Formats: sequence, C-alpha cells, structure tokens
Amino acid sequence: MAAGSVVSRATGFLRSAVVAAALGLGLTADGYAVGNSVPTIVYMLLLGGALNAVFVPELVKAAKQHEDGGAAYTDRLLTVCVLALLVITGAAVWAAPAIVGAYTDYTGGQASMTVAFARYCLPQIFFLGLFTLLGQVLNARGRFGAMMWTPVLNNVVVVAVFGLYLASGDGGSLTAAETALLGWGTTAGIAVQALALVPALRAARFGFRPRFDWRGSGLTRPLRSAGWLVLLVLTNQAAYWVTTRLATSAGRHAQAAGIDGGAGFSAYNNAYLLWAVPHGIVTVSLVTALIPRMSAAAADGDTTGVRRDLSYALRTSSAAVVPAACALFALAQPVMALVFGYGETDAEDIAVMAGTLMAFAPGLIAFSGQYVLSRTFYALSDTRTPFLLNLVIAGLNAGLSVSFYALLPARWAVTGIAGAYSLALFAGWAVTASVLNRRLTPRDARAPALWRSATAAAQARLLTAAVPAALVGHVTAHWAAPGGAAAATAVGAVSLCAVFLLLARPLRLAGITSLVGGAATRIRRRP
Repeated sequence: MAAGSVVSRATGFLRSAVVAAALGLGLTADGYAVGNSVPTIVYMLLLGGALNAVFVPELVKAAKQHEDGGAAYTDRLLTVCVLALLVITGAAVWAAPAIVGAYTDYTGGQASMTVAFARYCLPQIFFLGLFTLLGQVLNARGRFGAMMWTPVLNNVVVVAVFGLYLASGDGGSLTAAETALLGWGTTAGIAVQALALVPALRAARFGFRPRFDWRGSGLTRPLRSAGWLVLLVLTNQAAYWVTTRLATSAGRHAQAAGIDGGAGFSAYNNAYLLWAVPHGIVTVSLVTALIPRMSAAAADGDTTGVRRDLSYALRTSSAAVVPAACALFALAQPVMALVFGYGETDAEDIAVMAGTLMAFAPGLIAFSGQYVLSRTFYALSDTRTPFLLNLVIAGLNAGLSVSFYALLPARWAVTGIAGAYSLALFAGWAVTASVLNRRLTPRDARAPALWRSATAAAQARLLTAAVPAALVGHVTAHWAAPGGAAAATAVGAVSLCAVFLLLARPLRLAGITSLVGGAATRIRRRP
C-alpha cells in the first residue's frame, strides 16, 4: 500500500509541476484550481465523508453477522450510493454558476472561465464516489493495494493532457477549446482511476447486482451514522469556504496591486498538496489496513484490542510523519523550486509557496494524529462524537484565517491562512485525544492521565529531536543552495535524517529504530 502511495504521490508531483508550468500561479491557475476543487468539495460535502467513514465498519459487521457473508447487504448499500451519486452529480453540473459564486467573488471573464472549468470537472463527483465505493469493498475484503495504485493512472492521464496543451498552446489566454481540453482531461483521469478497480474486484470474486429491496434490510443504521458525517463535512467545508474566499480574494488583490508572486488560491493549493503527501503515504496506508481489524475488535467489544491498535498506529505513523514535517519546514524553498519551478512559475511564486508550506508543516503532525483518532471513533461506529469535536478545528480554522487575512498584506495572506489551519489542528488533536482516552477506558476504571501514556511520551521525544534536526537540515540546505534545488534538497534531507538517527538511541526513539531496522533487514534478505 505504501509503495503504491509513494508512486502515486511521485506521479502527483509530476502532475502538479506540469499544471504549474502550463498555467503558472495567476488568475488562470486560480480559476482551474477552483473549478477542479469544486467536485471534491461537493462530493465530500454531500456523500464522500460518509462513504469513507461508514462503509468498511458496516461491511465488516455484515460479513460477520449475515449468512451470505454480507453479499446482499453490500449490493443494497452500493445501489443506494450509486443512485445518490448520479442525482448529486446532475444537480451540481446544473448549479455550477451558483457553486462557483459561493466560493469566489469573481466577475466577468474570470467568472466565466471558472464556471466552464467547474462544469467540465463536476462529473468527477460520480467517479470519485465510485472509486471510494469500490475501494472500500476491496478494503473490507482485505485487499488494499489497488486503491493505492490506481491514482497513478489518473496522474498519467492529466500529465498527458497538460503536456498536449503545452505542446500545442501559445502560452496566452485560454481559448474555449483549451479550457474544455483541460477540464474534460482532468475528469477523464478520475474516470480511469475508478474503472481501473474493476479487475481487482473480479480477482476478489465480487459481483455487483443492483438491489432495491431496501425495506427492513438494516440500511437505516449506516444512513443515520452517515448523517453525522455529513454534518462533520459540512463544518469542514464551511471552514474551507472561508479559506477559498480569502485565498482567491488575496490573489485578486495582489494582482491588482501589481505584486509579483502567486499569492492566491493556487499557491495555497499547491503547498497543501505537497504537505499532505507524507500523510497519504504513511498514515492513510497504515490506518486503512488497521480499520477492518479495529472494526472487528469493536464489534466484539474488545476495547483493549482497539486501544492496542490505536497506540500502534499513532507511534508508527509519527515515526515517519514527524521527520517529514521537519523536512517540509526546513527544506520548503528548495523542495518547492524542485517540484514547481518550471514554465510560468518564477522565483517570487516559489517564495510565496515556500512560506505557505512552512506554515503548514508543523500541522502535519496534528493532522496525522487527528486522522488516526477520528478513524478509531468510526471503527467504534461512533460518528457523532467526531462531528462535535471537529467543530473545534473548523471554528478555530475559520476564525484565525479571517484574522490573519485582515492583519497580513495580500502577498502573505495565504501563508497566514495555512498557519491558522496548523494551529486549529493542534487544538483539535488535543481535545480529541482526551475524549477518546476516556471512551476507551472501562466504565469501572479511572481514565489514565493522557500526558503520562507511553504514546504521548514517544511523541514528546520525537518532537525533542525535531528541533535540532530541522535546524541542521535548513542550514545544510542553505549551504548547498548554489548547487541547485535538487542538491539543496538532497543534502538537507540527508543531514536531517542523520540527526534523527543519531538521536534515536539516546532519546529512545523506538519507532525510528524499528523503521530503520526493518528496512535494513529487507535489504539484507535480497539476493
């Protein structure tokens, strides 16, 4: 799974670099970024979060409790969700102007271009949902690889489409045909990604038969749980709406003021995509594999097993995520130059994106930890508590983003918005950990002090090592900068990792020692 995610993220870097080279970071890039983000926003708002959180636990329960192994239940749940996806997709395409208007304050040609991109991209909603549905069916059956590998095909399709544009375009304003090419090409990538799961489903001997006998079939429980997930996503999207409005406004104001540098939504979006890479490779892969087991333990009332898997997920993911966060903070400038420094992207654009990535970087630790904790609640079939706890993150994110936007100049507004998200994540992580700790404690026992736990102690030791590691990585990368972005990134990364390795034994960084030992063992076993 991690290997598939690594290749997917690597091709994703190439995809982002080609898009940035083709469109730069101005208003055209912002229009494409908004148009391509709208399908995900609508999908997650109305259905996506529910599918991700509810599907696997419900399918695991059905497989354990139903005589047919949950086959009929799976068919009914898929039928309901596919029909909902079709309705949502059609309605979203029709309402594209209103959706774009809600997330931006664009007018004239900029608004028309963004709406066109949105209409070409909104059919992605159906294929995003189909990909999630089919992938979760595979996950519930213990087959995790395909869902991690097929996004590679998506990236290949989009790289080919934007490569064709670069080869045939003149670098000026987009024509209607070029807008259609880029929009439909992006949607084609998502369609290929979803349909590529079909061979894996056949290999798992899964056959789908639409079923409409929903009455008395047990679908009420997951739909009720999904309702809380819809509310959770709604709060997230409210905060994201604030972010999008502020970031697009910052880009428009920066351009009006003649500021040289991509200070708008595309800069924020590019930094976010790079920031989320370690989380996708490590935490998502790990938790995806653990969720079926945690769900089974929860169904059996084995809270000790759930706590054991939770602790393992936190310690293992943080051993990789904390060094990754340090690297993103210390090496932001050369990494951004290495990934995006081509075509229409200039040095000023790189500086803005690097600052935004540095503001995001610390929040990666809390983002990963929060993901593990929230998925544990879902394994317990509790979607209400994560919704209530998420209000802390969404509220702080929106409030701090507005404050930083008002206080900072247009050039650095998106950096402040990224920092707001990091601060909100840490606050939400702390509150969620406290609540889950009490939830997993037997009723007749007293909840142990969270800060005294072995997992919290391991996190504290990792963060202690992070300070000198980030400092050394930044200094060595700066020293190697005359050799180019690739050299600076490589030298800084090696130095940063060396500090973690040197401190692993004295600080008892068991997670890092285990990762290094496991890698060394695999290398020695190779013929």
